[in-house]
Amino acid sequence: MPRASQAYARYVLAVMVGINFFNYMDRYLAASVAPAIQKELHISDAALGFLGSAFLLVYALAAIPFGLWGDRGPRNVVIGVGVAIWSVATLFTGFARSFAQLFLSRAVVGIGEAGYYPAGTSLMSDYFPKDQRSRVMAIWGAGATVGIAVGYAGGGIVAEKIGWRPAFFFAAAPGLIFATLAFTMREPLRGAVEQTGKAVAKTADATTRKFLELLKIPTLRATIIAQTLLYFVLASNAFWLPTYLQRRFELTSGKAGLLSGAVIVAGGLIGILAGGWISDRRARKTARAPLEVGIVGFIAGAVLITVAILSPQLGVFIPFFFLTVVCLYLYQGPFTAVAQNVVAPTLRASSVTLLLFISHVAGDSHSPFDVGVISDHVGSLQAALLITSPTLLLAAAIASASGLGTVKHDIEAMEEEWAERGPETELAASR
Repeated sequence: MPRASQAYARYVLAVMVGINFFNYMDRYLAASVAPAIQKELHISDAALGFLGSAFLLVYALAAIPFGLWGDRGPRNVVIGVGVAIWSVATLFTGFARSFAQLFLSRAVVGIGEAGYYPAGTSLMSDYFPKDQRSRVMAIWGAGATVGIAVGYAGGGIVAEKIGWRPAFFFAAAPGLIFATLAFTMREPLRGAVEQTGKAVAKTADATTRKFLELLKIPTLRATIIAQTLLYFVLASNAFWLPTYLQRRFELTSGKAGLLSGAVIVAGGLIGILAGGWISDRRARKTARAPLEVGIVGFIAGAVLITVAILSPQLGVFIPFFFLTVVCLYLYQGPFTAVAQNVVAPTLRASSVTLLLFISHVAGDSHSPFDVGVISDHVGSLQAALLITSPTLLLAAAIASASGLGTVKHDIEAMEEEWAERGPETELAASR
């Protein structure tokens, strides 16, 4: 890519990192202020968990139309619309006066946040070539980690000082600014950084048909199953962590949120950036590198999280949970990259949509609720987390391993197919 194009690609990445930051900050505000909401509205653990599940389930369902739109229309518009919707819904969350109103507002937030991710992943895959994607996706994911930390810490402190509602008001305005920036981003030609050849016409009907055939790609199938299992663990632990710290170690909401945020941002940043760097270096020798990085992280994370949950003291819990976070976030850049590498550029938003739909519906959409139900049933949030987390992480490692034998073939098959089509397809289709 020419020098100017590289500079603009970095600008797009910066905007997308900012959007990811506010996306996750908003998402985890609810987890941070959950004890205050529970106290005011007098709801059970199961009901509180259902509030988190509302967002995730709607997020998964809304990803389908937004993902298909992302493969057919201008991706900058898709991203901007999504960011605007979730920012307005966040504002209304602060005005909620009943559980039903709160449930509805968080559900609408899910619609908005589903809009930006599939289109954003596809957009950045057309700004950065394959040999940079693990690192680029890791940098993008780092924005999410910092957002989680600020959502935890900022939400907990604001809730402790002036109440939980203002926390949502503070989060709404920056999102609208980034929505405007998203609308002004330039739309790259699809497949512009891939090997190209003969142009072949693409139609919307063909896109729809091939969307339904994506599960036939073995490597993509393996990553979806692994992430479905992982998402259950990530969502349930992220949602319940501040509450767990308050109950287990008798921390205030402000201290619990600050500690949760510090552990997530430090461990998450190290894990995400290290995973992207290790995967890109390892990929020089083998196409299996992204899956190998994920497998190691899942297995190590299963052991570490068991020790953390069983820790009787905060001083023991913190380092082991920190290491757990590092290991579990190693996968993010590599898995996002490999899922793009095995799919043609014209279907990359659809592949992310498929991953989000299955992973959220079958994985994390119900995990906060499930853990809440188990907690109510056995009388222990600690036991609920211990029952679910290590088991599912080991299962995620096994699922990832199922793709080791197919990843090289799937990448080569995509490149051969695309070499016969080329980005001129998109240009011809838009005339």
